[in-house]
Amino acid sequence: MQKKNWQLKLGVILIFGCIPFYLILPFIPMLGIGTGMKVVLTTSSIIIGELMFWVGGFLVGKELFTRYKSYFNPKNWFRKSNQ
Repeated sequence: MQKKNWQLKLGVILIFGCIPFYLILPFIPMLGIGTGMKVVLTTSSIIIGELMFWVGGFLVGKELFTRYKSYFNPKNWFRKSNQ
């Protein structure tokens, strides 16, 4: 049980830790660096964000991953819950 709790916490941290990698994407073109470096930064930000999200999903398990994944879906942001 102790091992599972550690995996769950790390998975949630990874899932929510991927958000900054996507939030910086609109600001990369405004940086005063070369085009090649902007491409590298954009690509690496997307890859790191995706890896963190999917590894976190693997660690938290199918049930929690499905619930957190629905929070990121824009179609579900303004829906009323059936509670």
